[in-house]
Amino acid sequence: MARTSTTSDMAAKAVTFSPNFEFERAAMKAFGGLVAGVDEAGRGPLAGPVVAGAVILDAAAVPEGLNDSKKLSAGRRDALYDAIVAGSAWGVGIVEPAEIDEINILQATMKAMRLAVEDLGVAPSSCLIDGNRCPDLDCPSQAIVKGDSRSVSIAAGSIIAKVTRDRIMVELDALHPGYAWTSNMGYGTKAHLTALAELGPTKHHRRSFAPVRAAEQEFVQMQQIGK
Repeated sequence: MARTSTTSDMAAKAVTFSPNFEFERAAMKAFGGLVAGVDEAGRGPLAGPVVAGAVILDAAAVPEGLNDSKKLSAGRRDALYDAIVAGSAWGVGIVEPAEIDEINILQATMKAMRLAVEDLGVAPSSCLIDGNRCPDLDCPSQAIVKGDSRSVSIAAGSIIAKVTRDRIMVELDALHPGYAWTSNMGYGTKAHLTALAELGPTKHHRRSFAPVRAAEQEFVQMQQIGK
């Protein structure tokens, strides 16, 4: 079984971090070869898939400005996405809402991360994972709390995941107008919840999430009253 380790939650919360290559150097020293950074986007939304990104950076050509995707503007994320795609090995893992409902969001996230690593096209010698737990991988892995703010490889993975998912939600918004997915990306904003109650859930909603269940019940009740 691959060795897994986790950094201290308390230490991560006590310090302000800036992404660097230190975790990658340590992993290379311990395991050699290629190091992949892995992160996800979309654990919390009510609609849309959970998406993971995995990236193996070229140590000699790390794009400038890599950081937690949530700390970057959309334009900066897009520019860094293009730079990562052009100069790195990268992969994406996607788990759709129906499967999220079936296996739960935690297991779906772990699966998306595993799929992203498998999608790299090259086997990493080790992986750095954002968060406090690792998916079941065929190589050693290290979970790093706030890893997207500490490791440039994980930051790159977060950008791949976020940009990929945002683009999916924009496409889904065109197919299912009314939920404002281009602005809320599937999160439970007031406008989204209102639309859910008025229009009902789509096949892209996560029915195992309590707000979706409640909105679906309200929608059914309103339909029955309307009859």
